Amino acid sequence: MSITLTEKAAQHITRFLEKRGKGVGLRFGVQTSGCSGMAYKLEYVDEAAADDVMFESHGVKVFVDPKSLPYVDGTELDFAREGLNEGFRFSNPNIIDTCGCGHSFRV
Repeated sequence: MSITLTEKAAQHITRFLEKRGKGVGLRFGVQTSGCSGMAYKLEYVDEAAADDVMFESHGVKVFVDPKSLPYVDGTELDFAREGLNEGFRFSNPNIIDTCGCGHSFRV
């Protein structure tokens, strides 16, 4: 099982945590949402939960709750800027289908 970050994603997370002045990493999971059924959920972590599974990539800790792990296992997170838009991109090998807007997926 693994969750990985590209170097750009790790740099972005590190810079943001430094700006915040606190935090131990990024929480990555899924929630029921959208037209395809699931959407990614990202939040910065100040303290890990007891049941979190932790991965480390490029020096950044990524925490995943056990219920989300089967849906995101093997995912690589990237961070991209295109013109005025910026954000995380997900390369998830488990996805069967995505919605037209690209915000939700089905495994």
